[in-house]
Amino acid sequence: MDGSGGARYREIAADLRRRIESGELGPGDRVPSTREIMRLRGVAMATATKVLTELRREGLVRAVPGVGTVVDAGERPPRDASPHTAGPHADTAQHGDRPPRGASPHADAAATGGRVPRDASPHAGGSPAPASGGRQGDHSRRRNAPDGPLTSARIAATAVAIADVEGLAAISMRRVAAELGVATMSLYRHVADKDDLLLQMMEAVFARVHLPEDPPDDWRARVEIAARTLWASFRRHPWLAPAMSVTRPQPVPSALPITEWVLSALDGHGLDLPTMLTTHITVFNYVRGTAVNLELEAEAEELTGLNADEWMDTQGPALKAMLAGARLPTFERLSADGYDFDLDALFDFGLQRLLDGIATLLRQSDQDTAQL
Repeated sequence: MDGSGGARYREIAADLRRRIESGELGPGDRVPSTREIMRLRGVAMATATKVLTELRREGLVRAVPGVGTVVDAGERPPRDASPHTAGPHADTAQHGDRPPRGASPHADAAATGGRVPRDASPHAGGSPAPASGGRQGDHSRRRNAPDGPLTSARIAATAVAIADVEGLAAISMRRVAAELGVATMSLYRHVADKDDLLLQMMEAVFARVHLPEDPPDDWRARVEIAARTLWASFRRHPWLAPAMSVTRPQPVPSALPITEWVLSALDGHGLDLPTMLTTHITVFNYVRGTAVNLELEAEAEELTGLNADEWMDTQGPALKAMLAGARLPTFERLSADGYDFDLDALFDFGLQRLLDGIATLLRQSDQDTAQL
């Protein structure tokens, strides 16, 4: 995540402003959502939110419920007008727009504006996505699908790319087959059913996760590395956290090295094996439970056309009505001062408190062992 949110949000806003004022993004065209800015620019949710808020404040874009944020239909300079000076990441700014439902996630991001997963290699040469939100033709999909013979790995990679762009609800055997340009029944030679496809998607994602070859000696540093590695994976693939279960854990062999990493970090501190596993599950569930909000927020933004801050602004009258006559002086002070919600900051805060609690557990365990 970025360490200088103020400078980064101004830089990203300048890039988008340039694209709008040059005519590259015309009236009614979708601009990157908060989720897309977070993913493609590697910034925190608060920074991405500030970008869209600034553009709305300037009257360049507006929120459309059920669509998202689009370029306002006001007058725009001609395409050859001199744009604002763009930041050093002007090239990557063109990768921010999300394609319409059904557009190929493997199309060149510069052409389609599609949200491309960080760990996927998009294929160049895609045709621009229609501004109306219509589906691209089968020929375009086939041209932009991953090349090579049909294999389970290729099927899983395609499904991951679709889910990264459109969410897990968009995944079906028919949709994946269409993306690959093959008959739906041909997938069943490699994938048993949709549940098996989901398992293969998870396996493919965690196979790309790499922990340090030389782990630190300190247990806390090791557990924190595991937690942040999981958080990064959930960020790259927002569908992954909601798809994983704690009560009915799916068999994903490539995820086991993370479990082993945490267990070995806790080993030798006086905990029995069940307590070590419980500690690992607690850490995993904290990361997963926080990451679930990434996909939920993205879906809410698309449905309402409002980012989290803008939606909260609409709740002002309801909040005042709730506080009227209530004896909540501390909460009223907080409401008056405001609260800058940042999911990344929330994750960091909670992770450190969780690690503090584990430290207390280990100290107590060491003391109990010493008394034996």
